[in-house]
Amino acid sequence: MSLWSIVSHMPPEEFSGLFAEFPRSLRCLLADWLENQPWEFINGSDAFCTSMASGMLSAMLEKLRSAASSDGQQCQILQQVSGIENAYRRDPLRLVAVLKAILEGEKAAVLKRDRHLPLSFHRRQEELKFSLGLQRLQHRVREIQALRDNPAAASRQLNVQDLQLKATETKPPESELPTLILEAVKELEVAKQQVLKRIQIWKRQQQLAGNGALFEENLAPLQKRCESLVEVYFQLHQQVMAASAELGAELLPRLLERFNEVLSSLVKSSFLVEKQPPQVLKTQTKFQASARFLLGPQLLKASAKPYMVRADMVTEKQARELALSAYSNALSESTGEIMHNVVALETNPTSGTCCANFKNVLLKKIKRCERKGSESVTEEKCAVLFSTTVALTPSNLSVHLQVLSLPIVVIVHGNQDNNAKATVLWDNAFSEIDRVPFVVAERVPWEKMCDTLNLKFMAEVQTTKGLLKEHYFFLAQKIFNDHSASLEDFQSRSVSWAQFNKEILPGRGFTFWQWFDGVLDLTKRCLKSYWSDRLIIGFISKQYVCKLLSTEPDGTFLLRFSDSEIGGVTIAHVIRGKDGSSQVENIQPFSAKDLSIRSLGDRIRDLGQLRNLYPNTPKDQAFGSHYNTEEQTGKDGRGYVSTAIKMTVESERDQQAQRAVGGPPEAPQAQMLSLPVLQPELHPESLRSVLSPICPPGPFCPQPLPTGYPTGENINMMVSDNLGSSFPSTSPVLSPSLVMDPTLPRCQDLAFRNPLPFMPNQYMTEASSEPQDEEMPELAPFTSMVDPPLQSSPRWMAPSMDLPPSSDFEQFLQEVSLEGPALCPPFTPPLQRSGYPSPNPSCWGLGESRWDDSVRPGHA
Repeated sequence: MSLWSIVSHMPPEEFSGLFAEFPRSLRCLLADWLENQPWEFINGSDAFCTSMASGMLSAMLEKLRSAASSDGQQCQILQQVSGIENAYRRDPLRLVAVLKAILEGEKAAVLKRDRHLPLSFHRRQEELKFSLGLQRLQHRVREIQALRDNPAAASRQLNVQDLQLKATETKPPESELPTLILEAVKELEVAKQQVLKRIQIWKRQQQLAGNGALFEENLAPLQKRCESLVEVYFQLHQQVMAASAELGAELLPRLLERFNEVLSSLVKSSFLVEKQPPQVLKTQTKFQASARFLLGPQLLKASAKPYMVRADMVTEKQARELALSAYSNALSESTGEIMHNVVALETNPTSGTCCANFKNVLLKKIKRCERKGSESVTEEKCAVLFSTTVALTPSNLSVHLQVLSLPIVVIVHGNQDNNAKATVLWDNAFSEIDRVPFVVAERVPWEKMCDTLNLKFMAEVQTTKGLLKEHYFFLAQKIFNDHSASLEDFQSRSVSWAQFNKEILPGRGFTFWQWFDGVLDLTKRCLKSYWSDRLIIGFISKQYVCKLLSTEPDGTFLLRFSDSEIGGVTIAHVIRGKDGSSQVENIQPFSAKDLSIRSLGDRIRDLGQLRNLYPNTPKDQAFGSHYNTEEQTGKDGRGYVSTAIKMTVESERDQQAQRAVGGPPEAPQAQMLSLPVLQPELHPESLRSVLSPICPPGPFCPQPLPTGYPTGENINMMVSDNLGSSFPSTSPVLSPSLVMDPTLPRCQDLAFRNPLPFMPNQYMTEASSEPQDEEMPELAPFTSMVDPPLQSSPRWMAPSMDLPPSSDFEQFLQEVSLEGPALCPPFTPPLQRSGYPSPNPSCWGLGESRWDDSVRPGHA
């Protein structure tokens, strides 16, 4: 974005007085071209500055005449062009001063309004400054050459100001030639610093790209800048060596020392990690990386044996020692065993690059350091050190090159990945340029944290719709555990690393980052299109949802991320209570596993009680494009009857109505699964003795589930017959006769209606094949405190499905029977997860217990 594109939309009166000597209309015609000239960096009145100003004036007049030929006001423009030529032809430096004042005034006005200038404007200005410095250096070399060839003629052309610049030296040279050389060396060192700064900026942008920031990876412009400066360096060095007699025995060594420092720092800084290793690196996992030597094509002589680059793992302490020695010392010992870690440094004549590409590297094992205090292995940072020794052309100087990768967290198990990503995210976001490896702030402003979370969210989800200030407000309340502060109060606060990913959230079993990362994963996998269409509010509390929906019509709903489950999204909707008052119900959260079975859009379509997306958009209008239109009925091409999965939600009111007429609940799946596993061949008569200690005679314990969500949520398998009719089944594992013969009587005994066979591995948590070592106790906190977020139904199925011995099971039934029939209404299934409140049907209206996200949706 150009400066003029912003200025042109601002009131002209803000720039009154700026265009007294240069018409605003011509500024508009020149627009971007004017900003691409180094007006602001031409300082002084020497021959170089005068020459540059004269050339820029000629280019501007030509540009204006070309624009006038295609403009309707040609005469007026040509008159203005003629006036500028007459005013500034004899004094082009005056034009430079006028345009510099105009640009400074425009920048000040934009800064006053927006508090910042476009990043592209800063980048362009930096490029102009370096380009002008390089041209000045080339001009200096020509002046030195001319002074050596014809001292008398060159002396008359030198500006007096040039001869006075050395007045601050303790021992000024006795002739003009040493003065010119010293000034040229100064300008060379300034240009070198610009190159080094640009390299550091590139490295910092590469690190921010690890969090999702935009990054211009192309190193070609930076390589061209390095090569141009080194070319001028050799030209200037040649002139110094040729004038060694005039420089004297005292000045020459000092100049050569400064020259060597310039070349050494340029060469060492131009050795970069172009492709970074993974910042979360698992042992026994292959990875790729590449190191690039920007000056390689220019400085490396052809040798019979190629130079080899080695990759070694180093600790934070080792990295710090290498940085303090300016990477001049060789590594004493690698902290990990890396295989295939030596490759050739090869120059590609076609692309003009010199790279060492590591394509098949394997970190076999890692040697851990002593950790400080409560620091875990996922907070320990290390890096890959790439190193080689090369001989430069033409001096044949041997130089040792070393460069560190970005910080890496090494893990040995997938369960450590979440916490390792938190360490990397924090380091990438809040580290400083030229820091001591790998020091990073322990506390950062909340505003910076908001920017980081937004950047990460948009990059992971691959969306252009970021977080809003309302989302930041909810996240601030969550991470600071403060529901009384205002949005403005949070903006002045700082957040610590401990609050981010060490301290467990109050009443939960996980940290803020673990919860946020679960939201990221769910949205990325299942909700990207819904979020991009702004159909999900997401980051909003239950209490605020209740406030929003309490005055809305029946059937109004919204979507939010679960507070108490990692990686869950729930639907909050308005229903009408028995007394006619509005009540807000929250359907139990859906995980990524649930939404892979049936999409969120189709689940919303299934639920007739959902009518309008908050505030007042009909659900078919909002979600119509997300419905699955491929569901078929009738028989398919192979003669099979088509099936479709449908979701239903059974509210407390529906259950009460069913109990009133003595009918069974429609979806008894969860209640059934809390009993011993039943085989299909069991008949109702054989179950009486088993069920009697738990339930009194009558319907099968038709009480609500012990959660704060509407109960009975299930996914029914709809099976269509040839006539297009369908009937629900609570389990897809049914005998063909039960499905296909509608003449069979429907059994009223729910245990018989749901004959689920015992399949030991169907719901068993998959055993990890990942290696275990001494670090395994340091898993993410939530892995041992709450159930895995993607655990599939049935709701009360334990990770292990092995049946207890018969004697133990009989003892369990005897203990339960001691309480008698009174246990049935508040009965809690024996495999209920810990940490959730007991059922309290009276609180399912607007009470506190209904706010607890507990039971995951069950699936058929």
